Amino acid sequence: MRIGLASYKVKNKDVELNIGQIEKAMKEAEGKADLLCFGEAVLQGFDSLCWNYAEDRKMAVSMDSEIMGRLKNLTVRYGMGLAFGYIERDGETLYSSYVVMDGGEIVHNYRRISRGWKEFDRTDDHYLEGSDTAGFTFRGKKMMVGLCGDLWEYPEKFRTNDLLLWPVYVNFELEEWEQELLEYAEQAAGVADETLMINPIDDDPVNLGGSFYFRKGEVVERSPFDTEKVLIVEI
Repeated sequence: MRIGLASYKVKNKDVELNIGQIEKAMKEAEGKADLLCFGEAVLQGFDSLCWNYAEDRKMAVSMDSEIMGRLKNLTVRYGMGLAFGYIERDGETLYSSYVVMDGGEIVHNYRRISRGWKEFDRTDDHYLEGSDTAGFTFRGKKMMVGLCGDLWEYPEKFRTNDLLLWPVYVNFELEEWEQELLEYAEQAAGVADETLMINPIDDDPVNLGGSFYFRKGEVVERSPFDTEKVLIVEI
């Protein structure tokens, strides 16, 4: 299976621009990837919330929304699966979630179980975490999702013999990255033999992005920092 890891620039609170970036990456990966994966919260941007529920519920997106319908249609148009992070609204509850689509349908929807996606000293019970870490099957390949801090706070809940998708939002400075990358690879090795980590690019605050294929604690493949690129990995 060929999986594309898309580290593309996104903008906080600009869903239309970010959908355009998703489609731009799909065009780049067309015919090259079976599944295209993005990082955490790319649909609205990681810093798209203000922690005022009345405002934040407008920014969040439900699984049955018109926006999700448009994105599902892109999987049909480009003939590939699509996976990306977003702020989900389910009734009156908000989650940091990761959705996997294929053939115009939702294959899997994962809700982050660690609370580091929110300013928990300012939020109320409208902002929740999920509890289910079960995996899914994409075109016959078994996979699992853990969002960013999940693998640091609850590694035991993600141990798997299957492929692990690790979408993150990590804005280290360039000089920090070389050491941090080794630590992320080691952390992933304690959870799964093969892990794909995807980080978006952002200007505010600066996030250098980057995508990585870890295998047993080693960095097998990686994309350059601060460069929009789809890294194609054969699994």
